[in-house]
Parts: sequence; C-alpha cells; structure tokens
Amino acid sequence: MVHHQGHSTHHALHLQTLDKHAGVTGPVNETWQVKLTDPASFVMTDFRERTFFKIAPDEQIDEVLEKMKHAGLRAAFVMDKQSDKLLGMITSYDIMGEKPLRYLQSAGLTEHRDILVSDIMENLREMVAVEAHDIEKATVHSVLDVLQKCGRTHLPVVEKKAGEELHLRGLFSLSRVLRLTEDSRKKAATGK
Repeated sequence: MVHHQGHSTHHALHLQTLDKHAGVTGPVNETWQVKLTDPASFVMTDFRERTFFKIAPDEQIDEVLEKMKHAGLRAAFVMDKQSDKLLGMITSYDIMGEKPLRYLQSAGLTEHRDILVSDIMENLREMVAVEAHDIEKATVHSVLDVLQKCGRTHLPVVEKKAGEELHLRGLFSLSRVLRLTEDSRKKAATGK
C-alpha cells in the first residue's frame, strides 16, 4: 500500500483470466438500434439520468463550439448565471450555419469572434418543446416525424409538476434518432 498526502489508500490491481462464460455489465437502455415502433423514451436523453450542457449567454460562440466538440454534443442550453433559469438553446448548426453571418451583417460587425451566444441563440419564447407526459404514449416514429416536419435538429422535453413551473426533462436529437433507427428505416423502405 502506498499513502499519499490528501489521497486515499491505493491497492495493487490483480490480473486474472476470464471464465468461458463471462458476462458484460452495461447500461440497459443504451441500444445500438431501435425500432420505429419502440417507445419514444428509447431515444430521449433523459436529464434525470444524464446532465445537460449549460452555457452562459455572454460566451463567445467559437469557444462554445469547441466545448461542444470536446463534449461530443451538438446542443447546449443557455442559462442565466445568477438565477440558473433557462434563457434559450443554441446548437452547433446555429454556430456553423448562416446565423452568425446574418448577425454580423445586421450589427455592422466584421469579426466572427465578436459574436456572443445571446446574439444568435434561440430565445426561450422561440423554443418549441414537447411535454414529458406526451412522450410516455409516443413512439420513436412519432418523434422522428415531428422533428422532420418542423425542421428541427433538437427538441427539448419539458415537465410540469403540480404548482411548479416547467422544467427541462430531456432532449431529442435528430442525428441520434436517425442513427439509432437506421436499420429499422431501411427495412421499412424495402418492405422487409
């Protein structure tokens, strides 16, 4: 045993060979593929199980994009620093798309680094969401359908408990739904 100041005791690891019948422990709800008829909850990122990516409105968009890339995410929720209230949402598509160029032109600016999250984010009053109780009855196909029909890359899920304000409960990502339903959609297209 080795003792380090401020650290717990460390123990040596002992290597062993595996039996012929070793199993695998992993998340139950993380599947590689889902069916279009599966419950919508199968493709929702549930914020009771996973944290969501928070940013401040005064952050520079290029820095936020780097943080998103590092975290492997394409969406972030914009939160007020003092109250921790939701202000809106921004996606990597917003940052890499036309919004920054349109903002530069309208504001008379020339430098991309001058653009803050608050300049191009989707404000709370512009956001659309679905309620958690509706998700309980929905299928993966209905989520894919609404994402495609409304032209959205991300769809927040909100929940309202008695006497409380709306709270973020989860998020649907079009790219995740498409990735997880690839086999099911191919089968549906070929009729097999």
